[in-house]
Amino acid sequence: MCEHINMNLSFHGSQLENGDIICFQKSLRKLGNKQFRFPEVPSFLEYVHNRQVVRFRSLEKPKEDEFSLELSKQNNYDEVVECLARHLRLDDPSRVRLTSHNYYSQQPKPQPIRYRGVDRLTEMLSHYHQLTDILYYEVLDIPLPELQGLKTLKVTYYHSAKDEVTIHTIRLPKQSTIGDVLNDLKTKVELSRPPDAELRLLEVFYHKIYKIFPLDERIENINDQYWTLRAEEIPEEEKSLDPHSLLIHVYHFMKYTAQNQAEIHNFGEPFLLVIHEGETLTEVKARIQKKLQVSDREFSKWKFARVSLGRPGYLQDYDIVSRCFQRRDVYGAWEQFLGLEHTHNAPN
Repeated sequence: MCEHINMNLSFHGSQLENGDIICFQKSLRKLGNKQFRFPEVPSFLEYVHNRQVVRFRSLEKPKEDEFSLELSKQNNYDEVVECLARHLRLDDPSRVRLTSHNYYSQQPKPQPIRYRGVDRLTEMLSHYHQLTDILYYEVLDIPLPELQGLKTLKVTYYHSAKDEVTIHTIRLPKQSTIGDVLNDLKTKVELSRPPDAELRLLEVFYHKIYKIFPLDERIENINDQYWTLRAEEIPEEEKSLDPHSLLIHVYHFMKYTAQNQAEIHNFGEPFLLVIHEGETLTEVKARIQKKLQVSDREFSKWKFARVSLGRPGYLQDYDIVSRCFQRRDVYGAWEQFLGLEHTHNAPN
């Protein structure tokens, strides 16, 4: 608190006592107040009280302080991004996106700050009643308000004829569907059979396929932060399955012992495979070896099992594979799959 002192009153009349601090300054009447950021003592003391030095880090390099800016805890959203934009020499502050700091994990929070989504700098720096001095920033290629009207998905595309994986960023209105995503992706990737190639989108997590997205599903609520969105061409034999064929999940795995119990560990890239009626394991193995391009010497070490609820049941070459699986239109990664047991360093 800083109050003006009436020069005509005594110390007692002004309620001044031992230990009180008196501040003084030169008269600014001749200079004009507009020349000064803090023309009077009260405004300067308020600045000192609210002063906050913020360490800014690029979201791409979240462990490195890039620069620091002196701000006020009372700065609103626009003032913070305008100050940051000036430092970055950006003409448009709306192209700056901020992300708060997680005090406990010492990492950026999963979700960025929405455009004008907070009122003050203190809200940007607060995390469960703990105040940090770190903010992360990104420079966007389009204004943030426009970007927030779009859904951004990171899609990994697997080329069917090449050992090639590319990652693409897809931006579409939130009301768009999976079909719209795949149509947009077609313009960005090399297709093996244009223009007849059909794509599908899979949800992959911990080396298992959890979902095959229907084309009419809306993209607004899809989460690609923890799940991998994988796009691939649909093989011709899968487009029109006969009633006696199955489409099964195939996963790579290794066995290990934990607390005296055998458990399996999945790794590598999962995939889908058509199993025809009456097809033996020997015939299925030949198709898998060709698909994965594994040498005869290495492939001879592999074991094959029907895995259900984490328990492998090993198959023999003469087993009819289709009898080991039930036909399902949709099933999750926690159910049955054909497991390929081999060492992790083998091609997969």
